Amino acid sequence: MRTWQVERRKRTRHLIELGGLVVKAGIVDLTNDDRTVILGALIWMTEKLQSDQGEKARSLWVEKGKQAFAEERAQDATIQPQDTTVSQ
Repeated sequence: MRTWQVERRKRTRHLIELGGLVVKAGIVDLTNDDRTVILGALIWMTEKLQSDQGEKARSLWVEKGKQAFAEERAQDATIQPQDTTVSQ
């Protein structure tokens, strides 16, 4: 595979993962998939991070994100895999 193809696939995967975070956060449902609202909120985040309150916002958001990932891991751990063995 050519280098540009590998890089394109990496970029595509990265963008898909970022989109997944938007869905996971519930933003798509809460905004009824309104791309204008979603973009506006992301721009607001950018401005907040660039402001004098940026570090405080980043710290708060990091903790909230860590908590969400930890809760997701805990939920995944409680889901028992189905037994796929066949009785004879």
